[in-house]
Amino acid sequence: MNTSRVTKFAFVLTIVAMIMGFAACDQIGQLLLPAPPSMEGVSGEIPIGLVYPVTGRLDAFALPIQRGFELALEEVNNSQLGDVRFKFITEDDQSTIEGAVEAYNKLIQAGVPIIFGPTTSGQAEAAFPIAQQNGVVAFSSSSNATGLSALGDFLFRAGLTTDILLPSGVKATHTKLEYQQAAIIYDEIDAYSIDSYEKFRDTLTEIGVEILITETFQSGNTDFSAQLGRIMEANPDAIFIAAQLPEQTGILVQGRQLGIPTEVSFITSLINDVENAGAAAEGAISFAGWISTADTPGNQAFVQKYRATYGSEPNAWTAQSYAAVYIVAAAIAEAQSTDPAAIRDILANIKDFDTVLGAFSFNAVGDAVYDPIVQIVENGEFQIFE
Repeated sequence: MNTSRVTKFAFVLTIVAMIMGFAACDQIGQLLLPAPPSMEGVSGEIPIGLVYPVTGRLDAFALPIQRGFELALEEVNNSQLGDVRFKFITEDDQSTIEGAVEAYNKLIQAGVPIIFGPTTSGQAEAAFPIAQQNGVVAFSSSSNATGLSALGDFLFRAGLTTDILLPSGVKATHTKLEYQQAAIIYDEIDAYSIDSYEKFRDTLTEIGVEILITETFQSGNTDFSAQLGRIMEANPDAIFIAAQLPEQTGILVQGRQLGIPTEVSFITSLINDVENAGAAAEGAISFAGWISTADTPGNQAFVQKYRATYGSEPNAWTAQSYAAVYIVAAAIAEAQSTDPAAIRDILANIKDFDTVLGAFSFNAVGDAVYDPIVQIVENGEFQIFE
């Protein structure tokens, strides 16, 4: 990017950031914003693919992700960035790797320049190469396993990767809790869980924590009593969970039901499902890139609007999906094109773009860069772990 393009892009990002903040406050109609650069060669409706689990065992992801995307889409389309409007073409990944691949193929055949999704790392590992081979931008807001964006230069992600989140989080919790013996339980067939397990194992070993026992299960399992019983017998100070949401919730609930004391910390690689886990989530610690109380640009307005619109709380998947729309909108405005290669080139150069996640950048391989957060459930709500 030359100097003039950097200056121009900074201008576009400033406008988009302003729209993000004020639109979330429902004040967009009252703003007098600077006129953005015109989108020469771009007009009418721009179709954007959206892949997430409408059905299947991962459908708990669906509403937070869908609402984050749709809330931002409404704001961007109602903004003063121009006459161009974005339209989502949604495909259900059916909570499977095969479903994500099928969804990607359908959307690419439909001619979309960008696909948001898929949801999990295993799905992204299979679907991302299809986008890369066809020269279509793929942008997952929720997958976290290390190395997936490096599969090609059309591939981007909004969630922090496990090599950023987990080692720093483990070290922070160890400093405060001073656990010396740990157990790990993980999904042995899920890509994200395997990657998270490896980060847990390596970091615990590095800081001198003894891993007393490692237990495994498989995606779709619902009974974890045998594994948790063996973990109880080992008597660790902390239990690390590397799992997708349904299994993580089941482990938390069954662990407390079996009598694992609250003095033993559950530390998870994934954002806790506080609502479904109920009291079992109390005291659980997890690692994320966003929390509702953060004072990042536009975040409190975003949280308030989400609550008012949906009557519930947003989570990190919501915030990451919301931010992803604004990042892409800024890139299209700068590219003044729907050509995927042009959009890719702009995305690759995004640095310190103000979002609800904080100052957002992409690294050299298309993974997100912003500040990680360690959070704990206290009185049924997420709080910063301090």
